Amino acid sequence: MLPPYRGVMGAKVAEYFDVLVIGAGVSGIGAAYRIDERNPRLSYAVLERRARLGGTWDLFRYPGVRSDSDIYTLCFPWEPWTRPEMIVDGDQIWEYLDETARKHHIDAHIRLNTYVRSADWNSDTDTWTVHTRQDGADKTYRCRFLFFGTGYYDYDDPYHPTFPGIEDFAGEVVHPQHWPGSFDYAGKRIVVIGSGATAVSLIPSLAEKAAHVTMLQRTPSYMISAVKKEPTANALRKALPLRLAHWIVRWRNAFIAQLMWVVARKAPEFSKRLLRRIAQRNLPDDYPIDAHFTPPYDPWDQRLCFIVEADLYKAISDGSVEVVTDHIDHLDASGITLKSGRRIDADVVITATGLRLQALGGITVSIDGEKIDPHEHFLYRRHMLNDVPNMAWSFGYINASWTLGADLTARSVAKLLEYMNARGYTHAYPHLGETEMPEQPTFHLESGYVKRGRHVHPKSGTQRPWKVSHNFLSDVFSRRFDRIEESMVFGRAG
Repeated sequence: MLPPYRGVMGAKVAEYFDVLVIGAGVSGIGAAYRIDERNPRLSYAVLERRARLGGTWDLFRYPGVRSDSDIYTLCFPWEPWTRPEMIVDGDQIWEYLDETARKHHIDAHIRLNTYVRSADWNSDTDTWTVHTRQDGADKTYRCRFLFFGTGYYDYDDPYHPTFPGIEDFAGEVVHPQHWPGSFDYAGKRIVVIGSGATAVSLIPSLAEKAAHVTMLQRTPSYMISAVKKEPTANALRKALPLRLAHWIVRWRNAFIAQLMWVVARKAPEFSKRLLRRIAQRNLPDDYPIDAHFTPPYDPWDQRLCFIVEADLYKAISDGSVEVVTDHIDHLDASGITLKSGRRIDADVVITATGLRLQALGGITVSIDGEKIDPHEHFLYRRHMLNDVPNMAWSFGYINASWTLGADLTARSVAKLLEYMNARGYTHAYPHLGETEMPEQPTFHLESGYVKRGRHVHPKSGTQRPWKVSHNFLSDVFSRRFDRIEESMVFGRAG
């Protein structure tokens, strides 16, 4: 194990682990598995603020919540998906995470209802002191290495744009991130404000019970349709051993997704025509596609929205859903008036207006008592911050499954811990040296939530290992040749 922490004479000794993982979602569970797989003698715990594991897949519970990437790349490479669906509902993803954690005994290491508030690095002892609120009481932990599996957005406070008169609306206003469990929308007129991934998965489900649903958007989004069950994948899983079939399908889907992204960036006009044909095939002949489904930007300037078997287009075709592209002027007691003068009556307004970005789960992080600002630091190989010791943050891809990036990070951290353990190092951190590193946006997207949050996340450099790549295949290849010592400082506590 790592050189032991023996506490400070006269101080109250907190519960100690070699590694603390914050968050028991996809990133945290994946990190726990990879760290234990390569370093079985290290002690670890997973601190989860919620009453259940699952992260995103426990938080979001709105109707129709599902993956926005295929499950074969969203699930773990070391635990194959066994159901026939490729695009999967949120509750099924949660069940997969729960079963996986129990199967690999990760659940025994998870501390639920443990809200991490701050973490402070002590350079004299080379340890982190982590302050939490656990089941209503303060509790302190110490560890050698801290892993943030906290995602990239604020769980508590989604984005709420200002809509004039919304306080006068007599109906219910709901944000999908805080969906009421007992909310009954059957027979009601619903307006969903937004056209992103949340809106397009929510709206077809709402249309099954609502009297009518209106998707009110300022700007269209690109839609790409995917089948719920992919026959080739299921045929391979019947013909081959499950793990082999899983490996083949996972890499095939990762390659296809990366190819689609490259083509969209290199040949945007071709991609626009392809996406428009999908809409044409599934919407009425006289439908104004250019008004409602042709954005004024190129594909992948913002994320593509997955719809399942063209369900949104089908709901529009049968009349249960209407798309309106306009700007809101104001709300009153019974509905919304638009800038064009049109009025939409509503019983329910759902503000699917996006996320608010957040780094490190909003946890206050300090080094020897001095608070750090994540945005003042560069990301090293996507997961460490320059000059911040013994800390990693799981940061997935924005143009592919999050898990692809999260697993690369977990494996890198596990390898680093093994390297430190073998040499008796008690601290490690990346260092820029005297290099003046130009910076570029961490997210190469023009989405509103990205623009609003560019001051929040750590910076990307323009050269490896400080450049945040969005090419999974390139990252996999290049990491085979990475030197673990590159731009790293290693040492031992006195």
